[in-house]
Amino acid sequence: MALALLAGCSEPEAPAAGPPLFAPVPPDSSGVTFANVLDEDSTFNIINYLYFYDGGGVAVGDVNGDGLVDLYFTANRRPNRLYLNRGGFTFEDVTEAAGVAGRGTWTKAATMADVNGDGWLDLYVSNVEHGPMHGRNELFLNRGPGDDGLPRFEERAADYGLDVAGLNTQAVFFDYDRDGDLDVYLVRHSVHDVGQIGGVEFRAKHHEAAGDLLLRNDDGRFVDVTEAAGIYSSVLGYGLAAAASDLNRDGCPDLYVSNDFHENDYLYLNNCDGTFRETIYTATGHTSLASMGSDAADINNDLRPDVIVTDMLPFREDIRRTAVSEEGYDVYRIKLNRGYHHQFTRNTLLINLGQGHFIDLAFYAGVAATDWSWAALLADLDLDAYNDLFVTNGVYRRPNDLDYLRFVVQPQVQAALRNEVIPPAVLDSVLAWMPSVPLPNAAFHNRGDLTFAERAAAWGLGTPGFSNGAAYADLDNDGDLDLVVNNLNAPATIYRNRAREHTGRHYLTVVLEGEPPNRFGIGAKVIVRHGGTAQLREQFPTRGWASSVDPRLHVGLGDDATVDTLTVVWPDGRFQTLTGLAADRTLTLRQADASDAYPYPPQAPTNPLFADVTDEVALDFVHHENAFIDFTREPLMP
Repeated sequence: MALALLAGCSEPEAPAAGPPLFAPVPPDSSGVTFANVLDEDSTFNIINYLYFYDGGGVAVGDVNGDGLVDLYFTANRRPNRLYLNRGGFTFEDVTEAAGVAGRGTWTKAATMADVNGDGWLDLYVSNVEHGPMHGRNELFLNRGPGDDGLPRFEERAADYGLDVAGLNTQAVFFDYDRDGDLDVYLVRHSVHDVGQIGGVEFRAKHHEAAGDLLLRNDDGRFVDVTEAAGIYSSVLGYGLAAAASDLNRDGCPDLYVSNDFHENDYLYLNNCDGTFRETIYTATGHTSLASMGSDAADINNDLRPDVIVTDMLPFREDIRRTAVSEEGYDVYRIKLNRGYHHQFTRNTLLINLGQGHFIDLAFYAGVAATDWSWAALLADLDLDAYNDLFVTNGVYRRPNDLDYLRFVVQPQVQAALRNEVIPPAVLDSVLAWMPSVPLPNAAFHNRGDLTFAERAAAWGLGTPGFSNGAAYADLDNDGDLDLVVNNLNAPATIYRNRAREHTGRHYLTVVLEGEPPNRFGIGAKVIVRHGGTAQLREQFPTRGWASSVDPRLHVGLGDDATVDTLTVVWPDGRFQTLTGLAADRTLTLRQADASDAYPYPPQAPTNPLFADVTDEVALDFVHHENAFIDFTREPLMP
């Protein structure tokens, strides 16, 4: 066990010569002074809302058509902010003129998507409606720049059927039925007592506020097709994130949904007929336990999307020894007996083996332990043609600390906490017992052999703090991906990437012009071949934690100055291939230029090596496990 835990902590590489890859841009220089300052009081705090310290998100994209990526930050209890990119890493706050501050009293996430198909990126904001939190989801339609050049937005969620109330976490826009317009999957969390482990039969019971929703776009009006499409929408689901990707390479977008606590993660494979089948039991041997942020991208350049999910396994030994993390074996067995999948406290890196099967290599890869982590973003940060990993980190107060738990279970404390308004002195004592430990974000360099090297400090990303939502984008159009991070109780951070000037490596930026109404080509995939390497990019901007990334696709090319072939497969299955492309530029691809149907690989082997002959040999044997639990007598048994 000790060896396994050590293996989950990647060894840092020797520091690279020269300055770090990233440099923070100070707020007084960038003009981005946004900070998600969290006000906690005796009526609303971590005691009566478990996700109080989950932070906000960031959505990025060009909202005014000037070719520069703009920034939108969500604040939990304060107004959201929109910043226009004025070039040179300077930004202007245009929130009031644009009309996008929002009305929610608790805001979680934001997504940029062209919801009405007019070619302008709109803003969809996820708000929570529960207890003291009031606010339905908001849709800010982008009406384009006014006479002053500033973008104007109009809130129209009710008109589109998107003013959803409940425990909303995030929204994923994608065309699941491939009819040409954008549908949306709404991730939502629950509020039931996590100390009670209900059976999996509760998955069949819809919950109005907590259950995830799938809304189909019917001529501009979003209608609920959750049950008809085979999507779970129950009180069991503690949905915190969802990643869209064509995981089985059949041309239809699938979903990986991260669920906190004892409910399984969901892996929905698209049946390509308007329905999904949930496959987590057969897709992988286990998942993370407290699944949080996620991303889907190809890390080993085999053209299959892999999946990363964050959890809460500490990398520091002192925190690991003073906090509750893994469940006891008895609880684990109870969950299995009640129908749940195998779940363990660790990040999971699910390598796609094809045919709907995955294997977790997080410990082998060195990315299993990053502590209380939120966003996971897979992107080529150093332009070497392999996707690296960036993870945001830190919880403002740690409610799983052993000393805090020993204090809070005292009868007199429990009695005080049951009050609708917690006495201020009691709340102060409770919060004082929760440690507040700033932690650095994690950044892992992909070595290209299914292992990663921890590079946060060497890359200039190792400043301790409490970070939540994050997004990547080329903010200065120089060919490398910069990072934008939403921090809790601290100013947001913008990291300038200097990979181009430090390494001289090459890149290609791809802009997709889809046919209306899916003008940004959501669901398209780009396959780039260069110098014996093949890379895959998929156009699904919602990624990580409560955030969405730049809809322009970015490909690092290493030392190759030429792309041998580039194939774009559009959401409707048509494709086009270009050859002999020069690197270090922005390439615009148009769906109107595509023609033939892309030849997807068969979903089942045409000539399998093995055949199931069990019925032919009349084998009548079922193994029954001995009920004796060895761990009860020998808890340290390996």
